[in-house]
Amino acid sequence: MNAENVKSQMRKGILEYCILLLLKKEPAYTSDIIQKLQEAKLIVVEGTLYPLLTRLKNSGLLGYQWVESNQGPPRKYYQLTEQGEAFLGELENAWQELNSTINHIRNN
Repeated sequence: MNAENVKSQMRKGILEYCILLLLKKEPAYTSDIIQKLQEAKLIVVEGTLYPLLTRLKNSGLLGYQWVESNQGPPRKYYQLTEQGEAFLGELENAWQELNSTINHIRNN
């Protein structure tokens, strides 16, 4: 079994949660989302992020607004919707339960 494959699957499993956490703080442009994920050592490329953002938007969890830019064309800033905030709350509860389970197993 390859540890890198397992680690990759674990990262994919938490990517949506991390994106929603970032957007809870403030609306963000795609490259800003990528930068913040990379700063957190969660490496993501645009080819992975764009389809995920589109899926979250189509699910009603994200909205977006166009913002004029001094550096070129307007930019699309993603933000959580009310439905997205509720979904994030569910994910936060699931994360706490999972974290508690892992800590219990690790410590016993």
